[in-house]
Amino acid sequence: MSILKNLKVLIVEDEPTSYTLLVEELDDSCKEILRAVDGFEAIEIARNNPDLDLILMDIKLPLMNGLEATKNIRAFNQEVLIIAETAYAFPEDRALALAAGCNDYISKPILKEQLLSLIEKHLL
Repeated sequence: MSILKNLKVLIVEDEPTSYTLLVEELDDSCKEILRAVDGFEAIEIARNNPDLDLILMDIKLPLMNGLEATKNIRAFNQEVLIIAETAYAFPEDRALALAAGCNDYISKPILKEQLLSLIEKHLL
C-alpha cells in the first residue's frame, strides 16, 4: 500500500484504546500521525497543519462533537479527506456525517482492511 507511506494523518479520538488500535493499524503506513482528543483540538491541529492528507474523525467527542468539528474544518480546508468513525451504525448517522462534510464513514470496531480500502478509494 505505497500511497499510505506518505500520508500525514490526524486521528481525532478521545478513547485511548481506540486511538491505540488506529495507530497500530496505520503506523507502518504513514509518515506522520497526529492526535486530537476533542473537536476544538481537531480544528486547531487541522488549521496548523494544512498539509494533512487524512482525518479520522470520531463522532462522539467531548466539548465539541466530530460533526461540528468537521463543519468548522471544512470552512478553511475543502481538500483533506475526512472519514467519520463511530460506534453507531445507523443509516442516518452516515447521512449526518456526509452532510457535515465527511467524505466517508466507517463504523467501529474498525477493521484494518476496511479502513485501508476506504482510504485508497478516496486517495488513489
